[in-house]
Amino acid sequence: MLHIPYSSIMHTTGTTNSHQRQCQRPPSAAAAAPALACMAAQPVYNAAMSAVSSAARLAVRAAAAGSLGLNQGIRLADTQAREVVDDIFAHALKKQTGVSLKYMLDFGSSPIERQLVLSSQFLHKELPVRLAHRVAELENLPYGLSSKSSILKVRDWYVESFKELRTFPHIRDANDELKFTELLRHIYRRHANVVPVMAKGVAELKRELSERAVLTEMPEIHQFLDGFYLSRIGIRILIGQHIALHEPSKANHIGLICTKCSPWQVAQDAINDARSICMREYGAAPDVSIYGDPNFVFAYVPSHLHHMVFELVKNSLRAVQDRFEDADDEPPPIRLVVAEGGEDVTIKVSDEGGGIPRSGLARIWTYLYSTAKSRVQMEELQDDTDGPAVLAGYGYGLPVSRLYARYFGGDLQIISMEGYGTDAYLHLNRLGNVQEPLP
Repeated sequence: MLHIPYSSIMHTTGTTNSHQRQCQRPPSAAAAAPALACMAAQPVYNAAMSAVSSAARLAVRAAAAGSLGLNQGIRLADTQAREVVDDIFAHALKKQTGVSLKYMLDFGSSPIERQLVLSSQFLHKELPVRLAHRVAELENLPYGLSSKSSILKVRDWYVESFKELRTFPHIRDANDELKFTELLRHIYRRHANVVPVMAKGVAELKRELSERAVLTEMPEIHQFLDGFYLSRIGIRILIGQHIALHEPSKANHIGLICTKCSPWQVAQDAINDARSICMREYGAAPDVSIYGDPNFVFAYVPSHLHHMVFELVKNSLRAVQDRFEDADDEPPPIRLVVAEGGEDVTIKVSDEGGGIPRSGLARIWTYLYSTAKSRVQMEELQDDTDGPAVLAGYGYGLPVSRLYARYFGGDLQIISMEGYGTDAYLHLNRLGNVQEPLP
């Protein structure tokens, strides 16, 4: 285990020596891994290159950058005890342990006392590692993103959860397990608003850099956000699954997972929700026709599926409504097809909303890209949203939906014909044997 000394994490203050001045870079180059260019940080950086993940390397870069004063804002060492900071960065160098949908089904099928204790023991060990990876990244984001108040708030939430998990004693019996589950409920609630708060921080950065760059030119930001939100999905489903095993059992459910999830029915519910919002925003909503076997079922997390289908249908409704709002004829209906394959369940959403220019297709996967008026660019961002409250504007819908699909081994693809419409293909792995991708 590589131990990162506290002194290498401390934020340097006072007089800057000539070597530090030589190593420093202007803010626009902050993402260029400053440890690579600075001899003072080279031993720490080199030692970490054998670590098991990119998050581990980011942890050491954060330590090196902090020692050279290359990051602005409040560092961990400014607010946390030395032992806490050392513990966080030590855990950021540990390997995360992935699970699969099938494993969660098998493990949760008999939630007896012994199984729940084992689940708690696993989470007690695994969650601090996952949280530490994210804290290490949040400490060393490029372009000054780490210094934004919203990002600092999220970082502090992760630090507090890490500390609570680390100070919780070893889980030995059912009484310990029940107390630990209460702690998990508290952590789950604390992190409920991470997405909108992070969005606010990134929106602040976007405004600051709008005259010099756009987010499509900052791959480091997108790579970080993909990994961060994918990790968040994993953390919340692990905690949510454990908590759900303590709730009164629902028919055909093992925790959060429905063993007989009907994609047809979930799609119908998502269509109704999306059309309701479209009616509220526009005063009208195009029809949506659904095709497929309403009796087909497979094991999946209904809330994940609803989130993804809702986003796709919502986008199609908006595109069609915008295109045909002033037309005399009724807008063409949106088509949703549910197809059952041997490996995948595929849901296709097709519209005639005019399509997306080929040059703009890559931008739909970038965070905060939206043709609708952005909510997070307003000062009135509300930290109370897990689901969408307006038709469009966050710019997170498609990239986050793709992460939900990929979490259990699926994917999301968009094919568009400019001047006609767009087809979205949502692939869901029906075997449940793909281990979660860990950033």
